[in-house]
Amino acid sequence: MKKLFLTSALSAAMFMTATTANAADYVIDTKGAHAFVNFKIKHLGYSWLHGRFNTFDGKFNYDAKNPNASQISVNIDTASLDSNHAERDKHLRGSDFLNVSKYPQASFKSTAIKFDEDGEEATVTGDFTLHGVTKTITFEIDKIGEGKDPWGGYRVGFEGETSLKLADYGIDYNLGPASTHVDIGLFIEGIRQ
Repeated sequence: MKKLFLTSALSAAMFMTATTANAADYVIDTKGAHAFVNFKIKHLGYSWLHGRFNTFDGKFNYDAKNPNASQISVNIDTASLDSNHAERDKHLRGSDFLNVSKYPQASFKSTAIKFDEDGEEATVTGDFTLHGVTKTITFEIDKIGEGKDPWGGYRVGFEGETSLKLADYGIDYNLGPASTHVDIGLFIEGIRQ
């Protein structure tokens, strides 16, 4: 199972390891550009098309005494899609794909999280909404690290990736047999509040 970038990495960020003394709330650090929601999809089976969503936000909670009770939520502005090509982005934002005028947000909200004994990896399950369709997804996350930052705060970072079948979310534009799935990845730092 692939690790989730968008929905998975975000889910990862919501949890901290059991070394943290108390339950804490975290905000995903998008203002400091320390969080990314990326995607990639095969182009004709010959190469990868890469992109990202430039605007999103999220938060998570972690309870060191009960890490499996952690929760995370993330909202993505679908119009912020950026594949580094203006005409392609216009097409991807249009009715053939994301239809951002009708579906301006994608979102993920966890329903269950299960950490391993070391607190370094977890399996995250939750509801992912894209293109007006909500599906339950499960993905793995990795903890990158945690600790104090130079400004007196405390941070924790996670990453994850998953693969989504476009047709499951009502996106059925024919891109060829090699391009039926998109990989979503999330790399985030959370700042303790």
